[in-house]
Amino acid sequence: MKRYTIKLLKEEVEELKGIISKGSHSSHTFRTAYILLNCDEGEYSEKVTNEQISRVLKVGMRTIDRVKKRFIEEGLVGVLERKPTSREYEKKIDGELEAKLVQLCCSEPPSGYSRWSLRLLSDKLVELNYVESISHVAVGNALKKMNLSLGK
Repeated sequence: MKRYTIKLLKEEVEELKGIISKGSHSSHTFRTAYILLNCDEGEYSEKVTNEQISRVLKVGMRTIDRVKKRFIEEGLVGVLERKPTSREYEKKIDGELEAKLVQLCCSEPPSGYSRWSLRLLSDKLVELNYVESISHVAVGNALKKMNLSLGK
């Protein structure tokens, strides 16, 4: 594994100490600031081993290595802020399925039930082959988005 050497400038050390001592920041920012200050091999601090940092901050060795690498590649601002997620979620419920869901909600519930539940609706959508599979949570979110309530 490639070793990254962190040598912070005086301004960077002061900024990191400011993050730690005052203000409200995310736990990610605090943890990253502590890791960078302890990994600093510059003239403004003494060297602490990764094992000591890992034990005191209760983080893994890989986390320390990733913080160091990100600091070298992206700088101080890049390492302190979280990256936005790049994951894209596929929507299961489109406009056509929403219309079918509303139609189903307005129909009579199955015999033995006084009204539709989210689980009954999701099971019925699968049973009618509108979708291959869908959770009751997705059905609830779609109804919430449309301001529909099963209780009314």
